[in-house]
Amino acid sequence: MMAAPVTGDGLVGVVTGLGGVGKTQLAADYAHRLWDGQHVQLLVWITATSRDAILATYARLAAELTGVHGEDAEQATRRTLDWLNNTEYRWLVVFDDVQAPADLAGLWPPRATRGQVLVTTRRRDAALTRVGPVAEVGLFTSEESIAYLRTLLNHRADLAEGGVELAEALGHLPLALSQAAAYLADRDLTCIEYLCRFHDRARRLVQVLPDPDALPDEHQNTIAATWSLSVEAADQLPPVGLAAPLLRLCALLNGNGIPLSVLMTDSVLTHLTQATGRHIDGEQTRDGLTCLHRLNLITFNPGALHLEVRVHALVQRATRDDISEKELTRLAYLTASALAAAWPDIERDTALAASLRANTLALHTNTGELLWNPEAHLVLFKAGNSLCEAGQPAAARDHFADLLNTANHLLGSNHPDTLVIRHNLARCLGETGDAAGAAALLTKLHPQYVRALGPDHPETLTNRHSLAYWRGEAGDAAAAKNAFAELVEDCLRVYGSNDPRTLTARGNLAGWQGLAGDAVQAAQGFAELLEDCLRVVGPDHPTTFTIRNSLAFWRNKSGNAAEGAAEIADLLEDQQRVLGPNHPSTLATRHNLVHLRGQVGDATGAVTASAKLLDDCLRALGPEHPATLITRDTHAYWQGRSGNVRQAAENYTKLLDDCLRILGPDHPITHATLTSRGELATWQGETGDATGAAVAFAELLDDCLRILGPSHPNTLIARGNLAGWQAESGDADAATKAYAKLLDDCIQILGPDDPATLASRRNLKFWQEQTLEEFESGEQMRLW
Repeated sequence: MMAAPVTGDGLVGVVTGLGGVGKTQLAADYAHRLWDGQHVQLLVWITATSRDAILATYARLAAELTGVHGEDAEQATRRTLDWLNNTEYRWLVVFDDVQAPADLAGLWPPRATRGQVLVTTRRRDAALTRVGPVAEVGLFTSEESIAYLRTLLNHRADLAEGGVELAEALGHLPLALSQAAAYLADRDLTCIEYLCRFHDRARRLVQVLPDPDALPDEHQNTIAATWSLSVEAADQLPPVGLAAPLLRLCALLNGNGIPLSVLMTDSVLTHLTQATGRHIDGEQTRDGLTCLHRLNLITFNPGALHLEVRVHALVQRATRDDISEKELTRLAYLTASALAAAWPDIERDTALAASLRANTLALHTNTGELLWNPEAHLVLFKAGNSLCEAGQPAAARDHFADLLNTANHLLGSNHPDTLVIRHNLARCLGETGDAAGAAALLTKLHPQYVRALGPDHPETLTNRHSLAYWRGEAGDAAAAKNAFAELVEDCLRVYGSNDPRTLTARGNLAGWQGLAGDAVQAAQGFAELLEDCLRVVGPDHPTTFTIRNSLAFWRNKSGNAAEGAAEIADLLEDQQRVLGPNHPSTLATRHNLVHLRGQVGDATGAVTASAKLLDDCLRALGPEHPATLITRDTHAYWQGRSGNVRQAAENYTKLLDDCLRILGPDHPITHATLTSRGELATWQGETGDATGAAVAFAELLDDCLRILGPSHPNTLIARGNLAGWQAESGDADAATKAYAKLLDDCIQILGPDDPATLASRRNLKFWQEQTLEEFESGEQMRLW
């Protein structure tokens, strides 16, 4: 908005902004307020679209002010400027729509104490913005857009239906709202009906705007024509000819933020070189973006984290309309390749990863099937995998489900890309908590892989890998262990011992050996694997970090907690150096270190460390990221273990509500939900309410049976906890019967030497002998 009226102090003000935001209207309003309030006695309005237009206005003004006619434009201009410098009148000169700073060279009115100068322009050149205060005019707010639309439509409620959606689609740009309102009013359309035409990809933007002879409010051009002139001006700035091809690339991407790194890739620089006919490097590309910025066609902020480029959605739409189908086909694949090239192998920067995903979605939306010829572009897979890595498996699942529909239509059900998409969809389904569903999809998919690609094809082996994993996650650890043992043999035969895929299979074999009950064998397997990873992929490879983490975990499980904690501490130092402090893997290692710290006896230190980790997770990942929820669980757990039972119970109550809201009742990260409920029930009993704890564990057991099945270890543990709290509440007979049945099931499902089996045997013996000292030794099973 403009500053308050002044009586004249030599003020020179500049109003700048995107074409269509209402700069001229603001200047006119300001001028009228000064005139109506008698703050000025001379008001000069100059349409400053060229230097000749400015000179012509000065010449006419000289004749009116001095009575001298017949001078050439330059002489008349000097006479006008002299008059303004010496007059006693208070005056305001408005230069509206200045196209280039050079047009005002030598033509600025004097800095007279009685005069003011106001400039409106789409330019942001220093030559203009340094002459005085600058008012950057932005877009309407949502409320302003709706109020403006209602006024334009004469408060016709029938036409205004859908106005909120229309304002959002038009990006709250005043000129666009005005012209859209004129178009729909002339045709008696509602805002909703207009939006149907606006979103029709077969229509150009100019086809949903008024005809040039029907423009409202004395507009000179449609918004599309307004920006076309700005692009032409930007393209004439050095480096000449670079602004337009850059804007065409930006028009395909996410207007809310395009990382500069995408526009600096080799493929983009090669394209710009071909478009301009001369060699273009990164420095010139950056200069080309500043040309667009100077004309307010984009916002380029060198101070932003990723030097992001922002473009109004309608500028993008108008730009895309001028791209031929042949050029769009080429630009779509080129831009997709630039996104893929800019995508880091390790997503240290979560904000950058989110931006790349948003840009991939925008590109796919804007180019449709062009990213599927002759096959699905790599960047479509990268976006889905990135969602999963970022802790958004449901979004990743939906992403791959959409890709599958397109792949079936364009490529066919047996195309290799279609099979890979189905595989990724199953994997993401498992990550959302439906391990059984993932295993079922992968089981159906496997014969298609064998028929289409053969049994030894890498994608076929990858599908076997995922199938074995999700069978284990669905509760059959023994089947997973056996499947990975067979897979390792085939990987050794097909890939050799040093291939990363063989190393990964060996890691999964060791992990499922541990989950099947043999922690010592798991630790030994990871120790041998670590030596090979260090030799083959090096100490800083993500696979090496994963193996080191798993080795520490299973060493802890096999009884070497202190050694495991030391290894995790060393791993964390290396991950912070290589991945950065905010990478999800780094945060996960810190989480493991918190647990190990508590397990070696420092519960208070674990509380402090988990509180700090929670702050960092909230900052880096956000409150709804699964890792953040799990960290809240860990913090509450160690609060309880350190003696602050009531606070633990309070935190678990809040966490339970959030887990159910965010993850849902059937999500076993819902090992977050179910674990939290088990901890809450435990601490409820610890605070003296044994009966309440028993009731809570009975409810939890029902959900474990429904979600995980009767054979899942956590279901068995919930049964043990229920029996324990039944006994604590006075029903020893029910506890004895429950432990006897549980012991039989643990032996059958987990084996005689599993920790859960041994704990069941100890608890059964106690309640048979009713030895209180053994009960108080704390060896009862708990769900954590």
